[in-house]
Amino acid sequence: MKFKIVSRGDERSQKIKATMKQYLIEFGLEYDREEPDLVISVGGDGTFLEAFHRYNHRLESTAFIGVHTGHLGFYADWTPDEVEKLIIEIAKTPFQIVEYPLLEVIIRPKSGKEDRYLALNESMIKTAEGSVVFDVQIKGDHFETFRGDGLCISTPSGSTAYNKALGGGIIHPSIEAIQLTEMASINNRVFRTIGSPLILPNHHTCLLKPMVDKSFLISIDHVTSTFSDVKSIQCRVAEERVRFARFRPFPFWDRVRESFISDDEEL
Repeated sequence: MKFKIVSRGDERSQKIKATMKQYLIEFGLEYDREEPDLVISVGGDGTFLEAFHRYNHRLESTAFIGVHTGHLGFYADWTPDEVEKLIIEIAKTPFQIVEYPLLEVIIRPKSGKEDRYLALNESMIKTAEGSVVFDVQIKGDHFETFRGDGLCISTPSGSTAYNKALGGGIIHPSIEAIQLTEMASINNRVFRTIGSPLILPNHHTCLLKPMVDKSFLISIDHVTSTFSDVKSIQCRVAEERVRFARFRPFPFWDRVRESFISDDEEL
């Protein structure tokens, strides 16, 4: 089996990376930066997102697993004191695959080539020029005109991230859906939005059409870029799925509980 390790870069993470790399090679595994079967993230959720985007062109062939060395690792199953056990598991035990849905975002300009992105957590759409104003279409039909600070479109696993802070619901990743959550919408006698998060199944496409000509700040997980002359932004459940390597059960609701409501004494 071929593997690659992505580290957060701090001293602790680098030491764990070096140890894992040495022992896994001694066990007969091959270190391959280009075509790994398994990508090991050592760090926090930011490191895991970096690893995902580095290899999101190989989702059918590459699985991911995380070692948590930060303050909160929602995607990381293993802790530093379990590294020796994890090394043995990787070297000796075939792993099970758990798949989570992803978000597809297609940004179409008024002229030129469109850009397609995959998000593991979410996409956020804002502007530095006041409020955003979108014609929101669902399955090709007008749903509402949104005015406000922006919109967050999240995956089920990403529903525990910025979406949760906006008051969105937490969705189990077995549900193939995306969630559209408002950021400070404008609601008065003139302007009105639904005011609640929308959960769209995998056969429903959300199309956002700007009604005011301005540039947008669009983030795909941890990377934010500026886009001008935007004709539309299309969001839907992606055909691709992220594959997690599991050597032991870690139910989603246990993950949520440990991340947000467990007491330190219970961790």
